[in-house]
Amino acid sequence: MIYSFSTARVVFGIGARAGVATHAAHLGKHCLLVTGSRAARCDWLLENLREVMDEVTSVAISGEPDTAFISAQAEAARGAGCDVVVAIGGGSVIDAGKALAALVANTGDLFDYLEVVGRGLPLEHNPLPMIAVPTTAGTGAEVTANAVLLSPAHGVKASLRAPGLIPSLAVVDPELAVSLPPRQTAASGMDALTQLMETFVSHAASPLTDPLCRDGLTRAARSLRIAVQDGADLRARSDMALAALFSGMALANAKLGAVHGFAAPLGAMLGAAHGEICAALLPHVMEANIKVLLATDSSHPALDRYAEVGHLLTGVREAQAGVDFVRSLCADLGVRGLKVLGLDEGRVDEAARKAAKASSMKGNPVVLDHERLVSILLGALGE
Repeated sequence: MIYSFSTARVVFGIGARAGVATHAAHLGKHCLLVTGSRAARCDWLLENLREVMDEVTSVAISGEPDTAFISAQAEAARGAGCDVVVAIGGGSVIDAGKALAALVANTGDLFDYLEVVGRGLPLEHNPLPMIAVPTTAGTGAEVTANAVLLSPAHGVKASLRAPGLIPSLAVVDPELAVSLPPRQTAASGMDALTQLMETFVSHAASPLTDPLCRDGLTRAARSLRIAVQDGADLRARSDMALAALFSGMALANAKLGAVHGFAAPLGAMLGAAHGEICAALLPHVMEANIKVLLATDSSHPALDRYAEVGHLLTGVREAQAGVDFVRSLCADLGVRGLKVLGLDEGRVDEAARKAAKASSMKGNPVVLDHERLVSILLGALGE
């Protein structure tokens, strides 16, 4: 077998954020600063950038980045002459920054490059250099090769994907997540846990991604509850920042699975947080995958992987131990079911059909038929 591995240059540690502007000045002179909706929280970075840049243009992202907004902002940034992008925020903000870095340098229509609902063509030119600064610990977007965008016209989220979308630099400072409220900490942490697990059991897992998944799962198992209960615990925050970072590195070099296959259409249909959707689905997808594997191929390597997940999370090398741990974790964190998040039974069939077409579903260790997909969604509805 031949394996490959690509990732960003990474600067990790408490206080690492202080060097962002200096790093940016080595990459360009006119910075496009991408922030979340509360841009004032990033005034410190704006001032730092203004000290070293010829010019700084700012754009704030409110909610999920959608195709029309990103296209308009890319045109504006291109016209302004931006030559480097710095994105600071959660996964949606970093995805927006990556998409803008790509589209400023590539003048085709966004749908020329977008997967699933577009033509999926390769980029003609390398994206602008970009620095990603995560303020949550979940998506790992700071080291992934795709940008997830909402297409309102199609009612789905789809990815802009290219090797060049991996940021030039990821600056990961665990202290930036200290102010993240418990619910968002739980949701983003469950996303990281899901990505680590799905990548580990994926048929595209490799000796290059496995160590990241093993270490990340161990860190998330011991620290997610603590980070939710005490956001100022820097050891727990550091563990979760590393778990998220490792999850992004792993998924960028392997594949995801059915949880993220469902999350793509459900995110657009419900407007709920991605991490909450993943959390609601994870134990049900794990259980379904294990049941199908046992029924169809009891020697399938993914079953041993699920048993190892159980050991990493609980110390007990059994697949069911992993499922039980995740169910208990979801209960402790107050994870809400899909019904509370906005999915009613009348739309379950639609969601299952859309999920079956999602690119992430291709990485699942077993093919789940329509009936099984519906069953998972019904189980994840909750009370």
